Amino acid sequence: MAYEIVPFADAEAVAVAGAELFRDRAKYSIKSRGVFRVALSGGSTPKRMFSILAEAPFHNTIEWDKICLFWSDERSVPLDHPESNFKTAKDLLIDRVGLKPSNIHPMRAEPLETEGDKNYERGIALDFGVSQNGPPPAFDLIYLGMGPDAHTASLFPETNALAITDRWVVRNSVPKLSTTRLTFTFPLINAARCVCFLVCGLDKAKPLQEVLYGAPNRAQYPSQGVKPLGELLWYGDKAALSLIPEER
Repeated sequence: MAYEIVPFADAEAVAVAGAELFRDRAKYSIKSRGVFRVALSGGSTPKRMFSILAEAPFHNTIEWDKICLFWSDERSVPLDHPESNFKTAKDLLIDRVGLKPSNIHPMRAEPLETEGDKNYERGIALDFGVSQNGPPPAFDLIYLGMGPDAHTASLFPETNALAITDRWVVRNSVPKLSTTRLTFTFPLINAARCVCFLVCGLDKAKPLQEVLYGAPNRAQYPSQGVKPLGELLWYGDKAALSLIPEER
């Protein structure tokens, strides 16, 4: 599988590069297809990226009214909860730029939303203009993070969602966190035109080494399952990439 590892000095540089990728892919997608469909992730690096996007010069060079925002996963909390991935993006980005409300697609993962996964699939299908029962559509860009356990989105080690092949979005029980989350599945992630991991911190160094160079073991290292039809980018700081050979 082809991928590109792009090293940066620190987390701030990773966040800036993530914002530059957003701007550039938005410009290309809007010119090519009239819209830019992007799925955001949670985590500390995306938080800084959201703030950067909401500031000059990015704020003034992006056609926000042609951006459609989705989320690759969500915690089992209300949308206004401090731990909600949606709320983070809303506070740092959405409320500060000119996005159309109809182009914002938060995941509803509250415990009582038992059909949240199917509803989100339905919303994706409607936005893309495709059948919910057909092959997954291609997002222009999906941002992902990676945890110290090599999970990505809410695809955690040894969880049922890792084996799903016929759904785009599922409710995934995560016993070690005593919760259930909504998450994109590998089929939807891997249909993307571009997937970009934002990975920072020394605690990511060993799992990243295993994901990229270890024996295939998606059950233990879920990030190994990300193999998009399009580009796969790894944006990492020095700490996260410290076990990755410089000559690749």
